[in-house]
Amino acid sequence: MRLGGQLFGDMRDPERWAQAVLNHGFRTAVCPIGAEAGEEEVRAFVRIAEKHDISISEVGAWSNPISPSADVRSAALAHSKRQLALAEIVGARCCVNIAGSRGEQWDGPHPDNFSDETFEMIVDTVREIIDEVRPARTFFALETMPWVFPDSADTYLALLKAIDRKAFGVHLDPVNMISSPRTYYRNGEMIRDFFAKLGPYIRNCHAKDIRLSGHLTVHLDEVIPGQGALDYRTFLRELNKLDPDTSLIIEHLQNAEQCAEAAAYIRRTAGEIGIAL
Repeated sequence: MRLGGQLFGDMRDPERWAQAVLNHGFRTAVCPIGAEAGEEEVRAFVRIAEKHDISISEVGAWSNPISPSADVRSAALAHSKRQLALAEIVGARCCVNIAGSRGEQWDGPHPDNFSDETFEMIVDTVREIIDEVRPARTFFALETMPWVFPDSADTYLALLKAIDRKAFGVHLDPVNMISSPRTYYRNGEMIRDFFAKLGPYIRNCHAKDIRLSGHLTVHLDEVIPGQGALDYRTFLRELNKLDPDTSLIIEHLQNAEQCAEAAAYIRRTAGEIGIAL
């Protein structure tokens, strides 16, 4: 696998970006530019990434293509198509979005998020995005989430079958699938189940951590890797069975110090089980 993480500072200069990646000891990174970038800027980043053997883990398409607002839906679909086209150009592991939400908060909970109608809306939007762009070397993927599809291995597998497009891949964020104490304490089982069912389709993963507090009712808080209960030994073992270019991106950090701390924890844990990062 290739480890990467959140970078801080101005990353619009290709050489500065590459050096920031390498200084952290990373071999993969989130695409630092969007579809609004000019052709020469895109080519410059592609050249520098190839020069330093840095893979592009993902191009984000963060938006809400199932919004209750027609205008928001339309804009989200257009944005996702542009970002997928960029991912194809730069050879990213995937272009990733969440499925969205039926509510006003683009990434929030809503009573209809787990309805059959929402499932079909997700199928239709993903098909439209892929069918218009027709990517040949990248994939469109949906990040796992706690309150909309895909929220489990089984719902992701159902989406893969329903969408039925070779260019639809899997983006795994195991922390986002932990929404109960039962899963929290048995998250290694959940991780193994996910890889058993979806391993060949996984293009990219997010790394963070989660901690359960003792305040009623259930309080689950995101923390940096090493400060929570995610079973990183299982996570890394399963990742290590996949394509060696599969990317793992540390996210939601506040500063470079947190990035270094999180990366050190992941590398140390990997080393303890004989995996070099």
